[in-house]
Amino acid sequence: MSGQGPKTKNRFALGISSVVVGLTANIILAAVKIITGIFGNSYALLADGIESTLDIFSSVVVLGGITISSLPPDENHPYGHGKAESLAAMTVALIVLMAGLGVGIKSGLEVMQPHHAPALFTLIVLVVVIVVKEGMFRFIFSVGKSVNSLSLKTDAWHHRADALTSIAAFIGISIAVIGGKGYESADDWAALAASGIIIFNGVIMLRAAVQEIMDHAPDPETEETIRSIAGRVPGVAAIEKCRVRKSGINLFVDIHVEVDGQMQVHQAHLIGHNVKDALINSSLGIADVLVHIEPAGHKYS
Repeated sequence: MSGQGPKTKNRFALGISSVVVGLTANIILAAVKIITGIFGNSYALLADGIESTLDIFSSVVVLGGITISSLPPDENHPYGHGKAESLAAMTVALIVLMAGLGVGIKSGLEVMQPHHAPALFTLIVLVVVIVVKEGMFRFIFSVGKSVNSLSLKTDAWHHRADALTSIAAFIGISIAVIGGKGYESADDWAALAASGIIIFNGVIMLRAAVQEIMDHAPDPETEETIRSIAGRVPGVAAIEKCRVRKSGINLFVDIHVEVDGQMQVHQAHLIGHNVKDALINSSLGIADVLVHIEPAGHKYS
């Protein structure tokens, strides 16, 4: 099995379409925030807009990663191209970290420089941005979870980070507008606080991406479900070893299945195929299974 059946193709298509929606939203929102920040005299909103331009690039990276990872296995990549998605997730996480550091440094410098208070209309723009960004987070994270895509979930958290930045900007601008003279720097303090949130999220996302590249084992529940599905196949006496790794949106499984030691080879071979089919046809997103047959009760060192 190459992992390119109808179910897998549909999952890739759903992932790509969700990224395109997020990319379109980022382009529109980045332009709106930058223009409003310039004319509304709000550095927090301008910084938010600049961070959104990085969202555009990160969405392009995720789109490229998913597209490449959807390619079928070939002679040079017998296990497929799934790691391209992990690399995309790591790239996005690094972009988030750089954005957070950039916003933090710039806002820290702006705190020391007196300037005019932001315009009131910037708050209206921020309310719209917060609602849209939170909606994008929920939509893309839901898709990422349903197709088991780390890069999509990472991209979703980038939308959440953007929403948090906008919330911080809203609070800062509100204080600056209501407080009046002497409170102008509240806008910049808000941007500084938002940078800390962005950096924190970037570290979390980078850690998850590195773990996936290093073939970190999935959660125990996934392995237990795999063992359960394989164990219910007729003729299976027990499941000895089960190793699972993730590549892109797919899982690859190595499993040791125990059968009656007196069973004929072709019968044991058929059970192995049935185990493989049962796992690939499950809803876990398993692309391939390597089944090793062992006689029940006989332990090898």
